[in-house]
Amino acid sequence: MMAPLCDGPTHVASPPALPAPMSARSAFLSAFALFTATMLGLAAGAAWMVISLYMGRPLPWLAVPIGALLALTIRGTVRRPGLAAMLLSAGATALAVLYLNMLIASVQIAGNMGIGVADAMRTAGLAMLWQLACMALGPVDLLWGVLAMALAGWLAARPPRRR
Repeated sequence: MMAPLCDGPTHVASPPALPAPMSARSAFLSAFALFTATMLGLAAGAAWMVISLYMGRPLPWLAVPIGALLALTIRGTVRRPGLAAMLLSAGATALAVLYLNMLIASVQIAGNMGIGVADAMRTAGLAMLWQLACMALGPVDLLWGVLAMALAGWLAARPPRRR
């Protein structure tokens, strides 16, 4: 036979409260912030490529000031300081580093084949440019990129100083 159940009060834990659903406005603002950070990262990578080509050599150390500028821009105009701004800034910095290497690979292909950069990008395709960009990333480039991502995240997470 089974033991009788307790007749006293039962203490059943209530289910945890679910977070409020995301409103349409906050979803739109989050998507717009992601789009803006992506465009800022791509623009920073393109500007970095122009500087590198003008100087005639790769400038991996330039990832740090570009990451800092991206962080300050995202913190000041896209998102308030915090986790979201930190992730967007670090992601935009990583995107700038990868996009720079993809653009340099396409410029080298264009120079070797005697065609325009846009034609070289279209001919090579995203997969080949990605592989060439990954092959071009050396340990020093990765170190500068990780350092820049860490700095960008730190700058975006902390609130600006009051004057």
